[in-house]
Amino acid sequence: MEPEEGFPACPAAEQLPSWKRLARLAVAPSQPTIAELLTDCSRVRDLQIEAGGLLFDFSKQRASPAVLSALLELAQERQWQARSAALFRGAAVNSSEGRAALHTALRAPPEQQPPAAGGEVIAVLERLKQFAAEVVDGRRAGCSGKAFTQILHIGIGGSELGPRLALEALQSPSSPLRVRFVANLDGHALARALDGLDPETALFILASKSFATLETRLNAESARRWFLERTNRPEALARHFVAVTANLEAALAFGLPPESIFPIQDWVGGRFSLWSPVGLPVALALGGNAFDALLAGAHAMDRHFQDAPAASNAPLLAALIGIWNGNFLGAASQAVLPYDERLRLLPDYLRQLETESNGKRVRRDGAALDIHSAPILWGGVGTTGQHAFHQWLHQGTYGCAVDFILTARASHGLPSHHRWLLANGLSQAQALALGAEHPDPHRTIPGNRPSTTIVLDRLDPARLGALLAFYEHKVFCQGLIWDVNSFDQWGVELGKRLAETLFEQLGGAPAECQDASTRSLIERLGKRRLETPETEAGE
Repeated sequence: MEPEEGFPACPAAEQLPSWKRLARLAVAPSQPTIAELLTDCSRVRDLQIEAGGLLFDFSKQRASPAVLSALLELAQERQWQARSAALFRGAAVNSSEGRAALHTALRAPPEQQPPAAGGEVIAVLERLKQFAAEVVDGRRAGCSGKAFTQILHIGIGGSELGPRLALEALQSPSSPLRVRFVANLDGHALARALDGLDPETALFILASKSFATLETRLNAESARRWFLERTNRPEALARHFVAVTANLEAALAFGLPPESIFPIQDWVGGRFSLWSPVGLPVALALGGNAFDALLAGAHAMDRHFQDAPAASNAPLLAALIGIWNGNFLGAASQAVLPYDERLRLLPDYLRQLETESNGKRVRRDGAALDIHSAPILWGGVGTTGQHAFHQWLHQGTYGCAVDFILTARASHGLPSHHRWLLANGLSQAQALALGAEHPDPHRTIPGNRPSTTIVLDRLDPARLGALLAFYEHKVFCQGLIWDVNSFDQWGVELGKRLAETLFEQLGGAPAECQDASTRSLIERLGKRRLETPETEAGE
């Protein structure tokens, strides 16, 4: 692993001249409103950027030319080009764990593979597509010779959210190969996922980089027990179970031969792993060509991010505008509102991507942050959200920035539905920006609330790949501005360690060492849990 050349020590963001300039602009009484900014047609043109088959419209942001100039200066002061080059090159940008974050290599063509990727990416991808083709055409079948018709994907976090989003967005309801997902440790989730599965036609995918994550390990063990109790054929595990992991030894110990294991590299982070063999369900359910198109779309956005100048670089501008909204205008949250039912899981996916990456309290050198990092990300889909939380968006007192995502073409054959959907998406962005006065203050909409509109010509694998890669690079850019490590997640570890002790105490081990509140809850839960006998799945 080469040294972290692209990430030299740097001052705190609030010490930078551009940051101080932005702070002054944020309180300047002469700052124009969004309504005033929208009268400048040249500004609108400049802030509408096309990349990767998508249109990004930043014109409804509260960003004057002076603000945009200071934001671009901020990016230069943070050496965004040199640092992004370090990311693509394979420098150890994940400083706390001493490794690269080379997810971009997973979707790069052979001639653009960085040496740090080790030459493994293309071979693994070809093997994955070959496996998927053999399942689809029946050359790889179950233990009784029947073709696979059902897939149960077991993973959690990035090992589950990415492929589930992709299939929700892209798979036709008439597809013969159906995929179920289970992530939660809650046994209800696994029981529902197993309900109705035919062990002779079910393929199980176990996706865990470490092959030790509690949720995936427990669900995998219960699924294996369920399968063996119904088939009584241990030798059939190799036909019905495959693993996606960096821990070959653990997968072998589970009972899988090497040919049933798809390796992922140590430098693949979970929330950046859709492009790796974690995307196997996509290749199975949509085909190898669709998976290739997903990767190609993401790579097109990679090239845009690498090549476009700062003023017309969509991920960089999104990151800078997000910092302006959050750190200077008081937007404590970011709403992602896809006006396309097929993208209803996008806010969930992006919430993990953004908050796990940049929800940090210290800088890369361990010094405390004196500014806010990532806002909470949330969202909802289409007009259903308008009947739930848009009241808060338009008249609430907390600041919030919004991304509207529209798809120009629908595939359902109901044109009036789609035109109404698009009209509502545009009208909500317009109402947030312009507002409306009314003699009754209860009916006044203040406006001047920022939003970005992202337009996909159509929802297909390439454009979905580009959209997800856009957000990845936005996250990276914001991390380098705040000077946090976007590629670790140590905050999730403490609760996991505490749960190991609590598991034993809920089973009767002494709990005197616990605080009074936790101890009383252990006692109550222990008594109530034992009132109803429990059985493991399959027992």
